[in-house]
Amino acid sequence: MAKVKPSIPKGTRDFTPGTMVKRDYIFDSIKVVFKKYGYQPLETPSMENISTLTGKYGEEGDKLLFRILNSGNYLSQVTEEELYSKELNTLTPKISDKGLRYDLTVPFARFVVQHRGEITFPFKRYQIQPVWRADKPQKGRYREFYQCDVDVIGSDSLLNEVELIKIIDEVFTVLNLKVTIKINNRKVLKGLADYLNNSDKFMDITIAIDKLEKIGVEGVKKELVQRGINETIVEKIDPFLRLGADNYSGTKQSLKDIFSGIEDGEKGIEETEEIFDYLESLELNNEVEFDPKLARGLDYYTGTIFEVKAKETEIGSICGGGRYDDLTGVFGLKDVSGVGISFGAERIFDVMEKLGKFPEHMQSLTEVLFVNFGKEEVKHALKYIQILRNSGIPAELYPDNAKMKKQFSYANSLNVRYVAIVGQDEIKSGVITLKDMDSGEQEELTVDGLVKKLS
Repeated sequence: MAKVKPSIPKGTRDFTPGTMVKRDYIFDSIKVVFKKYGYQPLETPSMENISTLTGKYGEEGDKLLFRILNSGNYLSQVTEEELYSKELNTLTPKISDKGLRYDLTVPFARFVVQHRGEITFPFKRYQIQPVWRADKPQKGRYREFYQCDVDVIGSDSLLNEVELIKIIDEVFTVLNLKVTIKINNRKVLKGLADYLNNSDKFMDITIAIDKLEKIGVEGVKKELVQRGINETIVEKIDPFLRLGADNYSGTKQSLKDIFSGIEDGEKGIEETEEIFDYLESLELNNEVEFDPKLARGLDYYTGTIFEVKAKETEIGSICGGGRYDDLTGVFGLKDVSGVGISFGAERIFDVMEKLGKFPEHMQSLTEVLFVNFGKEEVKHALKYIQILRNSGIPAELYPDNAKMKKQFSYANSLNVRYVAIVGQDEIKSGVITLKDMDSGEQEELTVDGLVKKLS
């Protein structure tokens, strides 16, 4: 019998220890900023009831849900006629009542409703967990990936949006990445639908505009026609699609002219103006642009929306989010507004790797490796290692009494910065010989001196 070559599903990845050190650096850096702004940690299950997930992400999103077959005989509730009809809309609900979460926001809304008696509003939480989407795998897009979310729910104040912009700016400053923070308001897009006399086609217009970067102006116009909007009306959208994002005052005035007398459009501009007014009081390291063409395809967004792009390389959005005025309403808790953002850990990793933005000596958690010369020397080394570890310095001993060349090669392969030598001469002198594996320089130190140097 032929052996099956081991593999993993497309769109998923194994993470080596060296990769995990870098990923943990991203997660830890983001988490520190979240905590600084008063957000509390939260986790929800990997799977949710399918009724919780469906209908929240729009037509495109529902197609990308990973459904889980019911345990046991999942066909027990299916008639023979239904089975052979291959009607998925009838068949799927009977064989699958759970699914892997598509994002962290909808499960968060479900959590808020389910635990509303235990939390205080406004409720600020952060969540760092994997999500799954049945998407076509490609560069920067995976079927299993981590999101780092931060949300505040139970407050209508636009100061929450301002705080999230500051969090975005601070996270990417810590990670040493230059980004552009784009913002818009879904009310601007609703105003556009009203301007085109196609209010009932709001979601069709939004979905088409969300593809602008991929298919261009003409592609968007073609898709709008395919979605049932008259060609003459579609031509009215052309000036809007060509508005720039680099001229805030000019873009704002152009929109005011277009939306004069259109309530949603005017409200969207007004909210955006308020955010920019607050931002003038803050020092930011990254650019913030008002881009009226920014759409964000998810159905539940109702107000301000965000998208972040890396400036030094092309990879798509590395962070995004927005305000949702009544996501909890679908679970029975009306009129509770929330706003949040999600950092895409996978794309951030790819950008940092490509640009060489990770700090040096991250591949190893070990700060110093002690050489193994044999039993007597090991006894001394173990005492020193314990002192280092008690001082919070990661240290280890090579387990075998092997040739020095092999032990040094091991240190190099793990990118360990220092090698400590405790031989007979060092034992007599009460010192440790420390070798810097980068420079090749050696120095003799007492254990207290070693602790001080490595701290």
